[in-house]
Amino acid sequence: MEVRLKAITSMNHLARRSIFGMYAVVILLLGSVPTVLYANCDDPAGPGVNWSGCDKQAVDLSGKDLSHAIFKRANLEQANFSGSRLTHADFNFSNITGARFDKARMIDASLVAVKGKVASFKRAILDDASMSRSNLNGADFSNARMRRVEFYEAKLEAVNFSGANLTGARLERTRLVDSNFQGARLESVNLESAYAELANFSQANLSKSILDNAILREADFTRADLTKASLRNANIDDAIFDEAILSDTIWVQYQRCRSGSIGECR
Repeated sequence: MEVRLKAITSMNHLARRSIFGMYAVVILLLGSVPTVLYANCDDPAGPGVNWSGCDKQAVDLSGKDLSHAIFKRANLEQANFSGSRLTHADFNFSNITGARFDKARMIDASLVAVKGKVASFKRAILDDASMSRSNLNGADFSNARMRRVEFYEAKLEAVNFSGANLTGARLERTRLVDSNFQGARLESVNLESAYAELANFSQANLSKSILDNAILREADFTRADLTKASLRNANIDDAIFDEAILSDTIWVQYQRCRSGSIGECR
């Protein structure tokens, strides 16, 4: 009898442990489920607001703090974000055609696959922003700070980048026809396989940049700094290199230009 009681007690103890273990697993699983955020287009503008899919055409949000806000797939055509704080904001797949972001602070913002023709980002801060596969033809990024920005496969034709700081930016496979980089900082930029026919790189700093396999027909590199840049297999037909610094530059056919080369790879 005593042995039987001990066995029953042991079984009850194991059962309680099993039930407790199941509760613990359920609590753990429930706790790991992320909170679902639903868009409310009537919510006031502010940090973390979720306006996904909302129609906010021509809305004036200048000077607002919209850090971590979500605008995914929203209609923001002609909206005004000038001077706004948009750090970590999500604009993926939205329509920002003609919108203004002048002097906005957009560090680490995400603008993947946006429609943004003729949008204005003059003097905006876009360090570490993602703008891959976006259509930004005719946009204005003049004097913007865009260090390490990601533009992979973006459409950037006739864009104004004059005076902008794009140090370390990724522009592989972008379309840059007739875009203006005059006086821009492009150190260590990756322009591999970019299509930059007629682009203006005059007086730009392209030191240590990668332009391998890029289409650079009739591009203007007058007085540009291409020190230690790489142009392997690039198409430079009718491109202009007047007074360009080509010191230790890797030229089209893999030869290295002599140190101190100016205007011509020697």
